[in-house]
Amino acid sequence: MYIAIEGVIGVGKTTLARLLQPRLDAELLLEVFEENPFLDKFYADRERYAFQTQIFFLLSRYHQQKAVAPLLQNGRNLIADYTFQKDALFAGINLKDDELDVYRQVHDALAEKIPVPDLIVYLRASTDVLMQRIALRDRPYERNMPRDYIDELNRAYEAWFGAAYRGPRVLVIDTDDINFVANPEDLRWVEGRIRQALGVPPYQPELPLLDDEAD
Repeated sequence: MYIAIEGVIGVGKTTLARLLQPRLDAELLLEVFEENPFLDKFYADRERYAFQTQIFFLLSRYHQQKAVAPLLQNGRNLIADYTFQKDALFAGINLKDDELDVYRQVHDALAEKIPVPDLIVYLRASTDVLMQRIALRDRPYERNMPRDYIDELNRAYEAWFGAAYRGPRVLVIDTDDINFVANPEDLRWVEGRIRQALGVPPYQPELPLLDDEAD
């Protein structure tokens, strides 16, 4: 099975992927963002360095994703902390006009060769919670992250997985009130939801609400 975890910056994608790896006996495919030489410059001047940043990420993610098919063909489970499609979401926010047109042409040509996940786990959080988590992990290039940018990304993700979404099955998990790092019960609950979505035992099916509970 191939699971991809998605969500806005700071929501906990990589942390959850690492925690689930031994539980689901899976290989990990983690996004490589530290190697992007334009990232610091992008956060300092988004408009000037957006195109270089996006193209580097696009090609980096494409080269990473080429490893997916051989792993699945060899019968391995795989957990990724991003989807290839997310790159286009970021580009739609950060690029415009001719740069966006060029990006989309390259993206569409590469996307045809990328395997599709069996399940996308979309971790949702409010913008205020995301800003708190970004501050707690204290990455140098994120210290001056504008709240407006995170809020824009948050709204873009909500729109992407909205009513018009067409793609792999999506499991939405609201993370504002859970802590799968500090609380083992929360982690077990998330794992159970994933197993249930994929039909992979063991999991405890959620019981239907009684009529009076539904009211």
